[in-house]
Amino acid sequence: MQENINPSWKTQMLLIGSVAGAVVGAGTAYLLARSAEKSKGGPPEISTKDLLSTGIAIIGVIRGIAALGDGK
Repeated sequence: MQENINPSWKTQMLLIGSVAGAVVGAGTAYLLARSAEKSKGGPPEISTKDLLSTGIAIIGVIRGIAALGDGK
């Protein structure tokens, strides 16, 4: 029988994950804007191919993180 020491662990995990995701997203947007400004001086031009490959990579990372909870 597993005894939960902290019954609100799910809420804490969701809050921490949300804050971490927001920080990573803001940092990524900052880096994208900074590199586009240095190279072109304006907004970035992102191709559909780049978006699809990035999306697939992100899905792979999310699946890897979700697998951490399996305990295998």
